Amino acid sequence: MRLRTVLSVHNFYRQPGGEDRVFADEAALLEQHGHTVVRYEEHNRRIAGAGIAAAGSTVWSDRSFRRLRSVMREQTCDVAHFHNTFPLISPASYYAARAANVPVVQTLHNYRLICPAASLLRDGAVCEECIGRAPFPGVVHGCYRGSRPATAAVAAMLTIHRASGTWQRMVDVYIAPSEFARQKLIAGGLPAESIVTKPNFVAPDPGAGSGDGGYALFAGRLSEEKGVHTLFQAWESLGTAIPLLVSGDGPLSEMYRPATLMGHQPRAKIFELMRNASVLIFPSICYECAPMTVIEAFACGLPVIASNIGSIPEFVDHGRTGLLFHPGDAEDLVRQVRWTLEHPDRLALMRQAARQEFEAKYTAERNYKLLTEVYELAFCNRRRRQMDFAPLNERVLGDASLEDLY
Repeated sequence: MRLRTVLSVHNFYRQPGGEDRVFADEAALLEQHGHTVVRYEEHNRRIAGAGIAAAGSTVWSDRSFRRLRSVMREQTCDVAHFHNTFPLISPASYYAARAANVPVVQTLHNYRLICPAASLLRDGAVCEECIGRAPFPGVVHGCYRGSRPATAAVAAMLTIHRASGTWQRMVDVYIAPSEFARQKLIAGGLPAESIVTKPNFVAPDPGAGSGDGGYALFAGRLSEEKGVHTLFQAWESLGTAIPLLVSGDGPLSEMYRPATLMGHQPRAKIFELMRNASVLIFPSICYECAPMTVIEAFACGLPVIASNIGSIPEFVDHGRTGLLFHPGDAEDLVRQVRWTLEHPDRLALMRQAARQEFEAKYTAERNYKLLTEVYELAFCNRRRRQMDFAPLNERVLGDASLEDLY
């Protein structure tokens, strides 16, 4: 396949996040290599006041189907790469691409296709009740935004498209950003043969720092799932042993904190903080799919002390690029921080290893190669499916076209 034009599709949430960054960075990466990128975007600010209509569009959005069909009529696309279709774009977008005979790639930035809350977290603890079954427990618990009606809309989308075979038939390749996430998604019913693992990347390269700032850094959302309670409890014990700087905001920003709260910072400032920090603290208690903050720290040559949960051990090699502690265990976090203070020579070696890890796995150039290989696989999978189902399509369609069916 000669890759010329990529249709890149994304539904932005109201709160900016890592998914938005990956969408933007991958599109820019493709353009830097001479490809044309056609962006199709929706924003959740349009939901305000939509009520029932918005819930219906979660299952099937006629608006997105028509608009994407129009885009693909006007512009020949070699592949359609979806980052987030929830809630306004909907899985109808896959059918639009199928009608245009455009291979479909879907990056799975979270666990939405197997969990209404997308996080596999409930009441501050990991929850796998909906994995491999109809997501009715999520409705009972109101897992999406604490609302049973809102969760019911998400559950309807998941149930209807699972029953109709959308996840199996309409997506040619899924991208999971970690092997842990891939295995959970397979356990939830997604086709193993269609899911590949491709990590995220950091661009532009921020460069390694010296780490001579004499502080620990937390950079992220101040919320329960990010382990903020554990973080602050640990620093109550550490006292002045090493100052803690906190970059970010969120629902727990007003709680008592033995740290310096800097609020939300632009990316350039966060990189500056990372280059000067002694260590990054990443105390999440949830199943992170692939923590961007960790690979950003590695790009800056910054070792990471992180929870031993979910995909994190895939990224943080205990004793080499950082240290792992038991999730939610503030005492264990204190022990790991004190170890770094007592072993500055070993910490210096970790800085070198962290940067080497970035250079080996998370650069833009390596990711471009992986991304184009995924697109090639999607093209091959689409051709294979056309061959496998060609006789069936002829029997079913008769004189009708695919567009007539959709």
